[in-house]
Amino acid sequence: MGIIGWIIVGGLMGALAKYILPGKDPGGIIVTIIIGVVGGLLGGFIGSAVFGVSTGGFFEIRTWLIALVGALLLLGIYRLVTGRRVAR
Repeated sequence: MGIIGWIIVGGLMGALAKYILPGKDPGGIIVTIIIGVVGGLLGGFIGSAVFGVSTGGFFEIRTWLIALVGALLLLGIYRLVTGRRVAR
């Protein structure tokens, strides 16, 4: 699957990640979707390069699950990093 496909899948999975992990994010839904896109790309890269898992085509469930896991991981890391800041 190409980069455009991963951007589309990542955006959708970023929105789903926001639904699965509700809460107040510092950047709002737009930043969460961007994190989903990056997480989807990261999940696809890690799945294919590191673990040797074929990411499949656009309409395969494996592709969507890899993107969702990447988006959830990146959203969790983002919340850990930005959630501990103290407002002054």
